[in-house]
Amino acid sequence: MQLKSKVDVLLGLQWGDEGKGKVVDVLTPRYDVIARFQGGPNAGHTLEFNGMKHVLHIIPSGIFHPDKLNVIGNGVLIEPAILSQEVEALRGRQVDATRNLYISKKAHLILPSHRLLDAANEQAKGNAKIGSTLKGIGPAYTDKIARTGLRVGDTLEFDFGEKYELLKLQHLQMVQTLGFDTASFRIDGMTLEDYERRWMESLQLLRSFHLINSEYFINDCLRQGKRVLAEGAQGSMLDIDFGSYPFVTSSSTVTAGVCSGLGVAPSAIGRVMGITKAYCTRVGAGPFPTELFDDTGRRLCELGHEYGATTGRSRRCGWIDLPALRYACMLNGVTDLIVTKPDVMNDFEEVLMCDSYEIGGRCTDELPFEFNAVEITPRWVSYPGWKQSLAGIDSYSRLPQPLLRYLEAIEQAVQTPVMAVSTSPDRKDVLFK
Repeated sequence: MQLKSKVDVLLGLQWGDEGKGKVVDVLTPRYDVIARFQGGPNAGHTLEFNGMKHVLHIIPSGIFHPDKLNVIGNGVLIEPAILSQEVEALRGRQVDATRNLYISKKAHLILPSHRLLDAANEQAKGNAKIGSTLKGIGPAYTDKIARTGLRVGDTLEFDFGEKYELLKLQHLQMVQTLGFDTASFRIDGMTLEDYERRWMESLQLLRSFHLINSEYFINDCLRQGKRVLAEGAQGSMLDIDFGSYPFVTSSSTVTAGVCSGLGVAPSAIGRVMGITKAYCTRVGAGPFPTELFDDTGRRLCELGHEYGATTGRSRRCGWIDLPALRYACMLNGVTDLIVTKPDVMNDFEEVLMCDSYEIGGRCTDELPFEFNAVEITPRWVSYPGWKQSLAGIDSYSRLPQPLLRYLEAIEQAVQTPVMAVSTSPDRKDVLFK
């Protein structure tokens, strides 16, 4: 099959929260189609423009551009009630998502009982909790792999209700064996039964969208020469295979996930744009070698407003981790870097980079298999801070020299050029090199 164009990819290179939503929104005018390829409502992509702040969880970040097509691919999990809330919130912004949003029939559904099972599993782990967002992601992907899940296309079939009740019963039996108090369980303040009624009502809206065989749709777009941007959720260090397992998400967050999450061949992948913060953050449990537990870490959190868009939890903060960044660039085949939030460090006298790890007295720049179990001591390289505001700077070359040297050091460390820098939450403050 002859393709006239390729799929460009934009994804996170850290533990999520790198600023993907904003950058997708900025890049959308260059593309015809924006397609999410994995994850679900555990994502929180924040966009700010014209004095407005909006958070998207399932819907692609190109939705504010009415002339662009947005696709939810087969690799994405859809929670219909949350999708309905997103659509209503967009209507409040005069955006009608039903006009330019297409949804794969093969995308799997998150049931209310998936969310119940998620909470029961997390409680059963005790001190070994992984920090789940409790959106039902893990149990829904589990059912997908176990071949018992329900998909968007199933909602169009006459026996959907029967299939739903059977899967729900299986979930309730599992919850019972975990000893979880189902009676006191609440979703958005509602009992499971009340929330289930809302969920069922939301199926009517789901069916009103363009429900498609997205693998054919995307490949047809490429044959026609349309420009497609694949939007990732979470971050590379949360990948189910290559992240800090078991403190990971349940999907493939790397470039390989584009092929399985949209139904395109590896040869159809074009540019891979990876996003990294100028420092590091992480939500929930799991290893974080460069985490700071001092005033500097607290300053990064406060100045960067580091609170999860989905969970509201404070993010753990630390200096940039170059071994992890090199690893993510290698896995993804990153061709271009985008660095966000250097403005958070405007007032710092000194900024540090972790250039390598010391493990058991040995220096390495590789992430160990025992990432969660070994003591890792970061080896730091110091750079002078830029000590000035980045507000009003309108071109990459006019950034402060210390910041330019910092960005050059990142480029050299990962052998990948910086394509752009974001200097504020607003879409207008992205400086292309």
